[in-house]
Amino acid sequence: MSSIKYTTKKNRIALVDCNSFYVSCERLFNPKIQKKAVVVLSNNDGCVISRSREAKDLGIKMGEPYFKVKELVKKNKVEVYSSNYALYGDISRRVMKVLKTFSPKVEIYSIDEAFIDLSFIDEKGVEDYGREIRSRVLKWTGIPTSVGIASTKTLSKVANHIAKKEKAGVIYLNTNIDERLKKFQIEDVWGVGKQLSKFYHKNNISNAYDLKNVSNTWVKKGTNVLGAKTAMELRGIPCIDLQIDQEKRKNCCVSRSFGRKVKDLNELEESVITHCLNAAEKIRADDQIAKTITVFIRTSPFDKNRRYYSNSKTIDLAIPTSNSIELIKNAVKALTDIYKYGYAYQKAGIILSGLKDANQNDQNLLTPLLENKSKKLMKAIDYTNTKYGRYAISIAQAGLSKGWKMRREHSSKIDTASFDSLPKIVV
Repeated sequence: MSSIKYTTKKNRIALVDCNSFYVSCERLFNPKIQKKAVVVLSNNDGCVISRSREAKDLGIKMGEPYFKVKELVKKNKVEVYSSNYALYGDISRRVMKVLKTFSPKVEIYSIDEAFIDLSFIDEKGVEDYGREIRSRVLKWTGIPTSVGIASTKTLSKVANHIAKKEKAGVIYLNTNIDERLKKFQIEDVWGVGKQLSKFYHKNNISNAYDLKNVSNTWVKKGTNVLGAKTAMELRGIPCIDLQIDQEKRKNCCVSRSFGRKVKDLNELEESVITHCLNAAEKIRADDQIAKTITVFIRTSPFDKNRRYYSNSKTIDLAIPTSNSIELIKNAVKALTDIYKYGYAYQKAGIILSGLKDANQNDQNLLTPLLENKSKKLMKAIDYTNTKYGRYAISIAQAGLSKGWKMRREHSSKIDTASFDSLPKIVV
C-alpha cells in the first residue's frame, strides 16, 4: 500500500460487487461446496436467486422457479439452499466495513455492491489499488469480489460487468472504451430496464456505444432525465453523484408469505408479533421512533378455489415510540379488527411509518414516564439478540413453534452468533 501514489486530477469510481453473494456466504461456512454447483432459493423455496458459476454453466437461469429445474438439479447433484437473510445481512455489513477502509467516500448501493471514490489514487496505481481491495475483502471476510473502475458510476458498472465476464477480477476502463461499449448490450447498461431496452432497440440503439453517441435532446425527449444522464456518463461525464450519506428510512415494512395457508387467529397473531419485533429492532438500530403502525393480511389472489380477502388497519400512536411492547399491543388490536374467520391467509405484515429521529420527539407529560422506563429494557434485549442470535430474548406472544413460517426445506441453519456454525477443520 505504501507504493500507491495519490492525486486529485481525475474522477475515478470503483464498483465493488460480491460474486454470487448468497452462494459465497453459504460456501464460507461449508468449504466442501467450494467447487460444486450451488443455488440459493427465494422465500418459501420458490425461485433461484443466486447461482454459482458451475450452476450457471448447467443452464440454470436467475429467477427460474425451482420446480422447473428440480430434475436438472437432482441429475447434476447441485447443492440447494434456502435463503438465510440474517446471515447475508451480517456478512454484507462486514464487507462494507472493510470497503470503508479504502476511501472516505463509499456508497452502499445494495447488500452486495458498493461504489467507492478513488479519485485520490494516481492513474498508474489505480489497478493495484483495485487488486488490494479484492485481496483484503477476501482475506478479512472470505467473500470473493469483482472490481470495475472508471470515470463515472455507469462506466464502472460496465467495467465490473466485464471483469466478471472475463474472470479478470479487476478492470480499469480507461483505454479502448468505445470498443468495449460496442460489445456491451444495451439491456445490460445500468438504468436501462426491459421496457426501455425495447424502446432503444426500436430506434436502432443496440449497445452502449450507440447510446453514448445519441443527442441529449433526443434521449431526454424519448425517455427522461435519467436516460440523458446515463448517455452522458457513458461519455465519461459524471452526472450521478455518490450517495455517501445514507438517508434514514421513512417507513419500515416487514412481511412474509406463509409456508402454508393459515386460518387460525392465534397463528396470525404470532406472525404479526414476530414481524413487529423485527421492525422495532430495525428502527431502534437507526435511533428512530414510529408515529403510526399498519397491519395487513391477505389470502392468495391466485387461488381460484377460495374467496379472496385483503384488509389493513392503521393506528396512530398517542406517543411516537420504538418500544416493542407498545407496538405489539397496537398491532394485535389492529389485527383483531381486520381478521375474518373462515379464510385461508397467505401473507401478513406490518408497516411502521411516520419515522423520525428519537431525539426529535415532541414530548408531552407522559413521554418521560412511558419511554424512559422502557429504553434500558429495549437496549438490553437488542444487545443480547445481537450477541447471542436473533430471538435469544423474545416475547412470549410470538410463540415457539412458528408453524406459519416460510418454507425453508434446504436451510443451512447457519447463525453467525453461534460457535456451532463455525466451519470445522479436521487435521
